[in-house]
Amino acid sequence: MIQIKKFVFNPFQVNTFVLYDETMECVIIDPGCSDGTESLELMDFIKEEGLKPVRMLLTHTHVDHVMGINMLEEMLGIKAEAHEAGLVFLDHTISTAATYGISIDKNPSVVNYIKEGDEITFGKSKLDVLYTPGHADGSVCFLSRKDGFVIVGDVLFQMSIGRTDFPTGDYDLLKQNIFEKLFTLPDDTVVYSGHGPETSIGFEKSNNPFL
Repeated sequence: MIQIKKFVFNPFQVNTFVLYDETMECVIIDPGCSDGTESLELMDFIKEEGLKPVRMLLTHTHVDHVMGINMLEEMLGIKAEAHEAGLVFLDHTISTAATYGISIDKNPSVVNYIKEGDEITFGKSKLDVLYTPGHADGSVCFLSRKDGFVIVGDVLFQMSIGRTDFPTGDYDLLKQNIFEKLFTLPDDTVVYSGHGPETSIGFEKSNNPFL
């Protein structure tokens, strides 16, 4: 069974997730740690639990979700993986961060491209990749059918959806992907968003005012 640890990092309050199972292998999703204190908080948890990080995954490549890539590469020796369509944002991480008064010394990079239908494996566990652009090109969700949860980045929030006024945002496409990729999941599927609290597919189908 997959265990999930959530951290809330950086001025944008990004949810960074560590997923692990009984083998102690783990994956880190959306490394938002923006300074040494936050990265050490993450590393301390990994060390205390005796975890072995094997993959670093991105739901999408907006600056708030990638701030910790460079630090974790140095500390853990693993590189990030993302959908290829998200490279357009990674290539401008330094300049985008600067507009918010945040300093990043180099643009992050990815070592492997993930796409719709891929299976992310670690330990005895697997996650299915769903391609869900609309908030941003390159947005993906990570679904555990066995454990009944999905990590959605900024696609869907409790009582809200991702912004579509950024470059490559598309409101109609976002709604289409939510209805076709997420709302077809069982109602009791737990939704872990990129910001804010957890919710469920059934709750959002019945209550989300944007949908």
